Amino acid sequence: MSTTDQTKQEAATTPAVVTKPEPTASERFMNKVVSEFGSSVGEVALTNFQKRLAQNYFIALDAILKLTEEKRQKKRTNQDPVPVTWVNVNMEKLARDVVAMARVGFDPSQPNHINPIPYKNKHLGKYDITFIEGYRGIELKATKYGLDVPDHVTVELVYSTDKFRPVKKDSKNKYEGYEFEIVNAFDRGNIIGGFYYHNFSQAPEKNKLVIMTKKDIEKRKPDHASAEFWGGEKDKWENNKKVGTETIEGWYDKMAWKTIYRAAYGDITIDSQKIDDDYLRLKQMESDFAEVEVDEEIKANANGAIIDITPTDPPADEPENPPASAAERPVKKADGPPKAIDPDNFVDDVPPINQEMQF
Repeated sequence: MSTTDQTKQEAATTPAVVTKPEPTASERFMNKVVSEFGSSVGEVALTNFQKRLAQNYFIALDAILKLTEEKRQKKRTNQDPVPVTWVNVNMEKLARDVVAMARVGFDPSQPNHINPIPYKNKHLGKYDITFIEGYRGIELKATKYGLDVPDHVTVELVYSTDKFRPVKKDSKNKYEGYEFEIVNAFDRGNIIGGFYYHNFSQAPEKNKLVIMTKKDIEKRKPDHASAEFWGGEKDKWENNKKVGTETIEGWYDKMAWKTIYRAAYGDITIDSQKIDDDYLRLKQMESDFAEVEVDEEIKANANGAIIDITPTDPPADEPENPPASAAERPVKKADGPPKAIDPDNFVDDVPPINQEMQF
């Protein structure tokens, strides 16, 4: 056999080298979550529900990362050089956080459960992702970990034409309560305050009424609240050009109601015997992000320039979701005319974590 023929025969019999494709972002995410879940519960196999929940987290995170990267590229000044992509996400921390959130019951595909917010970890040079609880998320956590969970929680705004009379527990009244009448349902006047009521049907002596004045509600308003949500002045655009400012009504009533709702469930005492590793993980996330907020605020004030610690706003919130995140602390100027505001989808309009934790 000639040398040429031998070479051809060897080429024909030698198997082609198959290059193993790199795992996709979704595959890397799922592998990390499965690994973390297995290490924490002692088993690797996830149930179908757990797999679906993990996929919901990936979908929500993937969307917010893409939105954040778009905003990073549009920034004219102080643009972070690190792209907001999966390759630059701190996957170790994210996997631990996602497992904890999932086991508590938070589902990012459900309105007002949880909102992911990317922010830069200056020590690692990567992006960490924190999760801000929506009003349903706060309710879920309080219900799961609460010491005395009310049978029913009532949240109401009080308008100038309404009739409201609190009934405090005293020598004449065995239980705390209230009388509330809406006199004109179609023209209730201006908001003058609100209240929430914890009702215990089997132990009415525990009933609790908390009244909030309009001033109390305003205290919980974000430092730089969006005019689209809370009302006020905003830029006016015509033909893609800014032509001045205008005053808009916003959705103040919905934002005020959500603020009281958050306070109502935040007022439920946590049972120390119910605290588990997942709850501690949630508190650690809140603490870490609050520290970042404080650090960046100090830098911003010291240097005389605003520094964005979160390159994006969290995903859309339903109307009842309370105001929510630090991303809006610095007033952001729009690059063009704003998109139409959907009254059923409020975005990123809650107080910074360290501000909310004070109440």
